[in-house]
Amino acid sequence: MENDNTSDNAVAKRIFNIVQHTLEFLIVLIRIILELCFALVQLFMPRKLKDVSNEIVLITGTGHGIGRELALHYTALGSTVICIDINEKNNDETVKKAKRLKNAGSVYSYTCDVTDRNAVLKLADRIKDEIGLVSVLVNNVGIMPTHPFEQQTADEIRQVFEINVFSQFWTLQAFLPHMKQQNRGHIIAMSSIAGLVGNANVVPYCASKFAVRGLMEALHEEMRTGPYNDHITGSIIYPYMTNTGLCKKPIIKFPSILGLLDPKVVAKHIVEGHRANITEITIPSSLFYINNWCRILPIKCALLLKDFIGGGLGSDL
Repeated sequence: MENDNTSDNAVAKRIFNIVQHTLEFLIVLIRIILELCFALVQLFMPRKLKDVSNEIVLITGTGHGIGRELALHYTALGSTVICIDINEKNNDETVKKAKRLKNAGSVYSYTCDVTDRNAVLKLADRIKDEIGLVSVLVNNVGIMPTHPFEQQTADEIRQVFEINVFSQFWTLQAFLPHMKQQNRGHIIAMSSIAGLVGNANVVPYCASKFAVRGLMEALHEEMRTGPYNDHITGSIIYPYMTNTGLCKKPIIKFPSILGLLDPKVVAKHIVEGHRANITEITIPSSLFYINNWCRILPIKCALLLKDFIGGGLGSDL
């Protein structure tokens, strides 16, 4: 009799678990449908852009290219901008340009090798004392040696990861506490289209940009499931080839549709994406949808489409 009761209880418990999980799944399914509807509506509605005039924005790699244009954009919006670069002369030139803008926010220049963790941590303390707590971190610095994999030297590969990946770890460890102290913040990480799709002649670069994507996705999950959900947010940036000097021998099939991007245009999209709290930003935006659709196609179909679109980099050797 006792065994029968135990068996009945086990069956009842199993039925209860099935019903509970089924209801949970249905709730999740309904929420997914609602989020899809909301996302579709957003495609046709102008996004509300938040004010960044009270933000302290730290940007790495501001000596030229996208970093310089980002500094100019944020300064023009009234942000307090901290320019970080290893090249003091170029960085000072960026600050001079920023200070000449109308209604410019405060702008500062610091020289730092962001691959040096101790130097970055010391810089964070110095900035906290001299300016205040950083609320927006833009990890922009990067390099891109462009030649076949077997011709990439060990030093080049290490340097790619030191600058493109490890520097982002060190700045995050240095400035994330600033954001936690304020219970708010935004992190912008520069990946690349090469962080979504592999390309010849830039194997280490692609690997580093895929690493940035993994870093940001994991950090987002850590923030999302912790006490800082919705308070500390982030954006991963995937720009197409940009005319910054890194793309020395671009291979472009449709220059009128998908040519080299202007750093000013890229910076504008990044700042707008930040202000709209967009998590993943491809530039141009169409590449985000093309990549997602390609990922669900059979690999040979995806490669056929990739070959048709073309684009890539020739060796600089």
